[in-house]
Amino acid sequence: QVQLVESGGGLVMAGSSLTLSCAASGNIYHINLMGWYRQAPGNERELIAAIRSGGNTEYADSVRGRFTISRDSAQYTWYLQMENLKPEDTARYYCYADVVSPSAYEAWGQGTLVAVSG
Repeated sequence: QVQLVESGGGLVMAGSSLTLSCAASGNIYHINLMGWYRQAPGNERELIAAIRSGGNTEYADSVRGRFTISRDSAQYTWYLQMENLKPEDTARYYCYADVVSPSAYEAWGQGTLVAVSG
């Protein structure tokens, strides 16, 4: 079993910065992909940032240039640095991992709320 624990959400004003963290623990052999999803009320959950084991990153168009995903592979921890936050970034943010444990396993965090006031 693999557990993901997020931290760092909160209420901020538009234009502010915020960093989310996700720490994975459990029986982990390897993590193929570390990612961040978000879900706003009434919307589907969407992938906004991901980093693969080789270091390649990908971003949703809505956050590219403002959000940065990074990781500390040795600690199975990854981060989402969010800058110039906008009210439309308000959502519950979930970390996600494609884990080998030893079989393939998809792990999700419990979600953390980010609210941006305009």
